[in-house]
Formats: sequence, structure tokens, C-alpha cells
Amino acid sequence: MSDSPIPEGIDAGAVTAWFETHAPGVTPPLSFSLIAGGRSNFTYAVDDSAGQRFVLRRPPLGPLLPSAHDMGREHRIITAMDGSPVPVPPVVGLCTDESVTGAPFYVMRFVDGVILRDPDVVEPVPEAVRWAASESLVDVLADLHSVDPDDVGLGDLGRRDGYVERTLRRWRSQWEKSKSREIPLIEEVADRLGADIPAAGPARIVHGDYRLDNTIVGPEDGTVRAVLDWELCTLGDPLADLGQLLMYWAEPDDDFSALFWAPTRAPGFPGRKDVTARYAARSGRDLSELDFYVALAFWKGACILEGVYVRYASGVYGTADDSWRSFESIIPRMAEAADEHARRAGR
Repeated sequence: MSDSPIPEGIDAGAVTAWFETHAPGVTPPLSFSLIAGGRSNFTYAVDDSAGQRFVLRRPPLGPLLPSAHDMGREHRIITAMDGSPVPVPPVVGLCTDESVTGAPFYVMRFVDGVILRDPDVVEPVPEAVRWAASESLVDVLADLHSVDPDDVGLGDLGRRDGYVERTLRRWRSQWEKSKSREIPLIEEVADRLGADIPAAGPARIVHGDYRLDNTIVGPEDGTVRAVLDWELCTLGDPLADLGQLLMYWAEPDDDFSALFWAPTRAPGFPGRKDVTARYAARSGRDLSELDFYVALAFWKGACILEGVYVRYASGVYGTADDSWRSFESIIPRMAEAADEHARRAGR
């Protein structure tokens, strides 16, 4: 084994044995490091002594909400998307034996590139590349929504109807199970959105958390090399993904952001109108009800972030800095943004 400290959530001996069986050509000893940025599932870099790098994903420590953090589902989706117009990391394998390291996990090959999340990564990237990365991001999203689920073996991934109803029901239930305080707007906005849902077209594959820092891009040309974090993927209304992307797409003059530091506030990134126009041109979809889906995204994001906040507070994520404490004030702001967009949508 490597002399480096073993991060929480990894049984180095048992995981190494799994790699020797399931990753042909791996050369022990292996070293493990927690990749910064994960706020739901744990993501680790795994390096062997020959210089190969892998990525391992497993659920967080401690008790989990029902249906959350399904490694088998995420593994299935990434495997199915291989060969589609949507770039994903090559999959090595899935382990469902919890005795190996305390939870199911899956392993992918490492994809070289950058994740445009933090200032020290974004700042060296030329502005022209930032713009190109944004265009590639939007194009890949439209391409994802062009994929017929049946053609890639995901036709049974979820129900094809009632996506918004299911989203409201699921995350309202999770809110009730995990909330640390009362925020009346959460219930109010859910009621208003649920009372007047736009007519949906054919169901498509919905990523569920599509944003710039859930992709790996080329530092020279900005091309999206891999889409990550498929944990919330299902079948449903593709405009929910666009609404989610716009929720995260902060602009320089915005008074708050759903992210700690929004990379799109930096120079060189297009605005939300540019993003929307490119998606419309690439997909040909009617975006007249887009404010509804942005409202849904802010509402859902508030529910999810409350669960993450509570898990941090209870120590489920292990040792962490105090940055998560800012969620306490961000969540009500997200509820207010959901209310604002719902009103714009006439709800």
C-alpha cells in the first residue's frame, strides 16, 4: 500500500483486491485521495504504481435517505451512454458487495482535462476557451435530449409521464425528512407549480444536475470531454435540465449564487440569454415556459441543499471545512428565487 493516509470511506486492502480482479493491467500498490468538490457522493482518485489513474464513486458515510446514492443506477447510465453523442468516462466496473468498503461503488477511467469550478482553475483558462466551453456544454445538453432512451437501453429508467409531479412529490418528501427549519416558501411554491404544470412532450433522458462543473473540458479548446455525476438522472422533461443549468449560471451582477463561487461570473462566459438562445437553436424546442422550469430548479435545489446541509452538520461527510455553513443562508435565497421565477411564469 501507499504510505499516504487512506481517506475515509476506503478500505485500501479490500479495494485493491477488487481492482486486481476487475481492472486488467492494474499495478499495485494503489494510492487513494479524495477529490475535492463532491458534496453528495464521495469521489476518489485512485492511482496505481504504473501511473494509471482511476476514479471511484461511493455513497457518503452514515445513514442515507431511501433511493438516494444508487451506485448501480449511476453505473448503468454511464455504461449506456458510452457511444452516444454524450461523452462519458469509460467504466471499469461496479461493486455491489458492501463488505469491500462499507457501501457499493463503481470505478471509471480517469478523463484528463479541467473542471471549471474554482478560481485557481478558471483564471488560467483563456476567455475564448471559457466561451467555447460554454457553447460545448450547451450543445452536449441538447445532444443528450436528442437521444431516444430506447436506443441506448434506458427506456425503463423511469416513468415517461408525470415528471414534474414526481419531482415535486419526491423532493417535497425529502425536504420533510431532512429539513432543519421551516421555510414556508418551499411549500407555497410547490403548491403553485403543481397546480399548473406545462404540457410535456416526449420523455427524454434528463441528467438532473447538469452544470459546468459537472463536466470535464479540454483546457485548450473547451470541448466537453466527459459529463459527470449522473446520480439524479431519469426520464422526463428535458427543459428541467435547461432550467437547472440556468439556475447555476450566475452573472456578474447577480446578488447571490447557488454555488460557493460561480465560474460563469468571470469574464469570458456568455450570459443566460446567450445560453438559452444556443440551446433553442441546437434543440429546436419551444422555450416559452422556461421560467417555470427555472423556478422548479431553484425549488428542487433548495430541497437538495437542505439535505446536504443537514448531513454536513451531522458529520456524515466526515472532516470538512466550515464552508458548508453558508448553505443555511443560501437555501432561503433559493426559495425566494423559485418564487420570483414562478411568478414570472404566471404561477
